[in-house]
Amino acid sequence: MQTDIASADTAPVISPSRGLVSIPFLLLRVSTAGGAFATGFIQTLVFARVLTPDRFSLFILVGAVGYSLWLCDLGLAKILFVQLRAAHLAGKTNRQAAGQATAVTLFYVLLAAAGALVCFAIMASRPTNSLLEAADFGLFFLYIGINLVWVCLRSLSIAVDEYVFYEKLELVRRVGNVATILAMLIGLPFTAFLVGSNVLWAVLVTCAVAKLLSRGAMAPRLRGFVRDLIEFFQTNTRSIARSGTFALSDIFIYTFPYYVVPWAFGLGAPIIILEATFRIFRGASVIYTAACDLAIPGQTRALAARDASKLIRTTLIAAALCCLPAAFACGLLIFASKQLFAFLLGSAATVPPTVTPILVVMLLANLVQMVAQSLLLHAGFFREISRIGLGVAVAMVVATAIAVGAGLTIVEFLGVYAAVYSAGALYLAVAAYRGPILAAASPHGAAKWKRAAEPAAAR
Repeated sequence: MQTDIASADTAPVISPSRGLVSIPFLLLRVSTAGGAFATGFIQTLVFARVLTPDRFSLFILVGAVGYSLWLCDLGLAKILFVQLRAAHLAGKTNRQAAGQATAVTLFYVLLAAAGALVCFAIMASRPTNSLLEAADFGLFFLYIGINLVWVCLRSLSIAVDEYVFYEKLELVRRVGNVATILAMLIGLPFTAFLVGSNVLWAVLVTCAVAKLLSRGAMAPRLRGFVRDLIEFFQTNTRSIARSGTFALSDIFIYTFPYYVVPWAFGLGAPIIILEATFRIFRGASVIYTAACDLAIPGQTRALAARDASKLIRTTLIAAALCCLPAAFACGLLIFASKQLFAFLLGSAATVPPTVTPILVVMLLANLVQMVAQSLLLHAGFFREISRIGLGVAVAMVVATAIAVGAGLTIVEFLGVYAAVYSAGALYLAVAAYRGPILAAASPHGAAKWKRAAEPAAAR
């Protein structure tokens, strides 16, 4: 058994009491998770009405490339979290980690900006696009790409117990995004939506950075950030290799269909069908993650205390919380999927009814995956989840090649994807039992887990 992160020191949502979470954080977390779910639906609904199907499909593709920017994450924020969290719990300030946090954050900002410029240049080179249209694509890429920076700032905020402040900013972001997206239905120009959304990003990122600077989680210096970045990579090579393998395979699994579908099935209806399906699929992931977050403190305390029954009970509570939105979503799909997709897409595309059972399977498999993955991740079992993630990614590529070679339809391709994804989810559930749960049940398992985790936290 190998562990990389001291999860007992990484429980972000625990209050000073032994309770699960504070009520303000619980309400904020539920609100922001619900906001994330709603934003995805509203964006698809509005884009389907203010853009032509061909242009809509291009924005879906650009968004997928923007999300793929997370391939460059490599789990760096998780490593920074461990270093800053250890210092914070000891009542100290890790100046080296703070400087590296600034360097990594700036690296992500520059990465998003560079991607936006490349996107603009590519779109501007197309004779069918005007400079304004190319700028729209570049701004949309930036709007998506800054999420990479925002996720990093979230980890840094949690490390120094500023998760409530972060969630307040996240709530402002969600409300602002929904308002500007809906405003397009009453005449707000698409370009104005993009400019406004990126200005909102700038304000929120500035507020988050200012708070982190005041708490010593970032250093107020930009000079020498390249040196700090290189030093960070050099001193955390092993951890980056493990967490990076998991991060790369995970984001690949969720984004590669956006590249396969346009190539194998074309733009227009096929990719719009994929987007509608994955909006629900990814939206459920956000809700499941919020539910799993509530169980993290109890899970890590149980593992450290070698209390297997409590660990199982807390994990089952997380699964039960996930079952509530899953039951609602599956019921809605089973009884009203036709009306749901018609409302969501309008006349942009028609989702075949055969997609419904496939999506139900994906939602249930996603529930199993998120619960098991959260336990493995926050217990520090990076080696296990990186191996499984890599195996599922390879299986996805092989299955996709066979599906495309066999001339399957977009619906059949989604069925193949669901089958491979479900197998990976079951594999993660087995790994969660064989890893953290058996470690908690073993007289020496939790002690070994803690000793193996300590060096990573101290680095």
